[in-house]
Amino acid sequence: MIKRITASVLCTAMCAVSFASCGNTDRGDGSGYMYNLTLLGNPETLDPQYASDPSANTIIKNMFSGLLSTDSSGNINCCNAESYEVSANGLEYTFKLRKDNYWFYDKNKDDIIEPEEYFPVTANDYVFALKRILDPAMKSPFADKFSCIKHGGSILQGELAPEMAGLSAPDDYTLKITLEYPSAEFPELLASSAAYPCNEEFFYSTKGRYGLDDESIMSNGAFFVRQWFYDPYGHNNILYMKANSANENDHYEISPSFLSFDIKDNEAEIRQAFKEEDTACFTTMNPSGYNPDKYVISSGNAVTLGLIFNPDDKTYSDLNLRKALSLSIDREALASQLSSDLQAAYGIIPPAVDLLGRSYRELSSEKMFDVYNVKEAKGYLEKAKLELGTSSLESVKIMVNSAVVNSAPLHLLSQSWQEKLGIYIGIEDVTDEEFNERIESGDYSIALYPVKGKSCTGLSVISQFEDTPCLNFSLGGYRYSTDILRCPTPAELVNAYSSAERGILGQFGFIPIAYKKCYLIVAPDNEEISFDPFSGAVDYRLAKNYH
Repeated sequence: MIKRITASVLCTAMCAVSFASCGNTDRGDGSGYMYNLTLLGNPETLDPQYASDPSANTIIKNMFSGLLSTDSSGNINCCNAESYEVSANGLEYTFKLRKDNYWFYDKNKDDIIEPEEYFPVTANDYVFALKRILDPAMKSPFADKFSCIKHGGSILQGELAPEMAGLSAPDDYTLKITLEYPSAEFPELLASSAAYPCNEEFFYSTKGRYGLDDESIMSNGAFFVRQWFYDPYGHNNILYMKANSANENDHYEISPSFLSFDIKDNEAEIRQAFKEEDTACFTTMNPSGYNPDKYVISSGNAVTLGLIFNPDDKTYSDLNLRKALSLSIDREALASQLSSDLQAAYGIIPPAVDLLGRSYRELSSEKMFDVYNVKEAKGYLEKAKLELGTSSLESVKIMVNSAVVNSAPLHLLSQSWQEKLGIYIGIEDVTDEEFNERIESGDYSIALYPVKGKSCTGLSVISQFEDTPCLNFSLGGYRYSTDILRCPTPAELVNAYSSAERGILGQFGFIPIAYKKCYLIVAPDNEEISFDPFSGAVDYRLAKNYH
C-alpha cells in the first residue's frame, strides 16, 4: 500500500508561500502570479517514459522531477537524490533519496472538497519507471538508451522479464542500479525526463489510461494538472496547472501559483496571442520581428542543418556524387554569408550540447571534419558520371523548410557548385507541413534537413541517425549509440562522439551546412523563465512576474 501523509503536515510550507506573496515593496518578489501561456498542439501523453513532443515535454518538466538534474552549464546535480555513490568499477550506483518529495493527486477536479493526501516518492517508484522503459511491450522510445542497465539488452529482446533488470530498492529511500558495463553517459540519462518516477499502484489503477487525461496522472514536481481539456474540433482547449504545495520546501522554490495553457494549432496563433499579451512567452525557430531591447530573447545552438539525399533517387543517391558535392563546399566562405542565427557547421553535434560543463564543440574541434578539396570533388564527379552513364546531370532543387530557416545563404552553395562542378542545383522553399509530408513520402531529391536531439546529449543527436529513416539509409544498420553507451570515462565519451561523427560523415548521406539557433521569446516584466532548446520544454518553476 502507498503510505499517506495528509495536507496538514505541509501547512507551514503553504503558509510561507502565501505570506511571501504579500510583500509591500515597490517591485514585490515577482511570485504568486498566474501565467497565461500557450502550447503548440495537444500533448500526446504526459507519461514521462513515453512522451517526446515539445508540448508534453513542457508540462512534464513542470510536473515531475527526478533523481538528478542538469543545470544551465550542463553540470549534473542531485535533485530528488540527496546523494549518490558509484562503485570503483563504475557498475553500481547507490542513491539516497530525499524524504521531502511527494506525489500529489488532485482529488478535487469536480470541486468536491475532500482532504488532500500526499504520497511519499520512494525508491520503488524509480525501479518501476526504469523497468517500464525496458519492457519491450511498452515500446518506449528511450529503451535503447537504458539498455546499459544490467540485463537490459536481454530484456529488450524478450529473453528475460523486466523484473530481472539490475534495479532494486533495499528500503524506501535507497535505490540501487547495476549496469551491464560502465557508462559515463548514464548520469545524463538519469537526469532526463524518461527517468522520472512512476508509482506502480497508481499506474495500474488508471487501467491503461496513464498520462492520457487529467484523471490518470499525478505529480511529484513543482505543479500538478488541475484540468486538461482538448477537443480537436473546438477552440477552447486548455491545460491548467497549480503549484504543488506538497513539494514547496528549501529544494523547490516554486514562484508562480498557477499556469494556464491555451492549446494552439500553429505558431501563427501563438504569435498572435503573444502580440495581444495573452501569453508570457513562446519558443520559435525564427525570432524576426522581436526587438531584443524590448523582449528577453534566449537562444541555444541546438539544430544541425544538413543536406540529405533521397535513397530512391538514382542520380543524387550516388555515393561519388554526394562526395563531390560535399568536398566542394567552402565553409569558411559560407560563414561570412550567414546571419547571426546560423553558424557554419563541419560536424554533426551542435554547440549547445554540453559535456563536463563545457560545450562539446570546445572539447572536440570540428575542423577535423573539413574536407574542402575542389580537385578531389571533380574527380568524384567524373566517377559518378561514369557510374550513371551520363555526361551531364539534370538540375534539381534543394527542398527547404521556410519555417525553420531562411534559404538565402544556400544560393551561395548553388552558385559555387555551378562554378566549380558545372552542376546547377536550385532552392525550393516549402511550408513546414509540405516539407514533412514530402520527406515522409520520399518526394524530394535533396533536402536541407534539421537534426535535433531530444535532450542535451551527443547520444541523443547521434541516435537521430539510427532512428530516423531519411537519415539512416547509408549507415548499413550500424548503431553508434552502442559504442557511446559503453564508454566508461568522459574522455572516452568525447572520443566516441567524435568517432560517431566521423563514421556518419564518411557515408556522405548527411552533409552538415550550418548550426541553427532555437529561441525563447519572453515578454517584458517576466524573469527566470528558461527553456531546453532540444526538448522544447519551457521551465516556469522559478518564473517571476513584476508587472
